[in-house]
Amino acid sequence: MSALLKIENLETAYGASQVLFGVDLALAEGEVATLLGRNGMGKTTTVRSICGLTRPRGGTIRFAGERIDGLPADRIGRAGIALVPEGRQIFPNLSVRENLVAFAANRHGAREPWSLERVYAFFPRLAERADNLGGRLSGGEQQMLAIGRALMTNPRLLILDEASEGLAPLVREEIWRCLAALRGSGQTILVIDKYVERLIALADRHTILERGKVAWAGTSAELDADHGVWRRYLGV
Repeated sequence: MSALLKIENLETAYGASQVLFGVDLALAEGEVATLLGRNGMGKTTTVRSICGLTRPRGGTIRFAGERIDGLPADRIGRAGIALVPEGRQIFPNLSVRENLVAFAANRHGAREPWSLERVYAFFPRLAERADNLGGRLSGGEQQMLAIGRALMTNPRLLILDEASEGLAPLVREEIWRCLAALRGSGQTILVIDKYVERLIALADRHTILERGKVAWAGTSAELDADHGVWRRYLGV
C-alpha cells in the first residue's frame, strides 16, 4: 500500500539547536499511527514540521505523493492535513458554531463530508452549547470543539497532539471513543498521547522518538508484546 504521508531523513532545528535527526515515518491512507516518547524528544517538532509551522532543515516530507516540506502552513492545510494542536487553540471569543463554520471546507470532494450537523451528531455536547463562547467551555468541551473544527476541513490526514492531555477520566474516555469511531470510518490519523494501552488498541503502528531520533518502530502487536520497550523509552 502506498504511503499517504512519507517522511524521510527529517532534520529540524530551532536556530542552532537541532531537535530532529533523520526521522523516518510512513502512514498509509486509512491507517492510524502514533508518535510516542518522553517529553522533549521531538514529537511536537515532528508534527510542526509536517504542518509547515517549523521549516525543516533537511530531509523530505511527501503527502499524497507531493513534496510539502518548506511549503507554508496554509498550503499544507489546503492539501488535506488538519492539526488538533496541544492546548486546543480555539477562538475564545467566537461561539461554538462560529468556531466550526469558520473552517468548513470540502476541497477534496469527500462523498460524506463533515458538516455542522454531522459534527453535532458526533459531539452532542457541542450542539447543546452551540451559542456558547469557546472561552466559556470546559477543557473537555474545548477539545471536542478542536477536533470538530479540524474535521470540518474534511482532512485526508488528522493529526492530534496530546489528544487527552489534562482531561477528566470520563471526558478522556469519550475522546478515545470518538477516535475509535473515526478510525472505523477510515479516517487516517496520526496521534501523540501518553496512554500506551489505549493507543495499542487504537493504532496500527507506532514510532518512538528518543532525543530526536527513531528509537523503535513497529506494530501494535509488537509493542504490546515487548514491555521492555515501554520501560526503556516511555517511562511506564
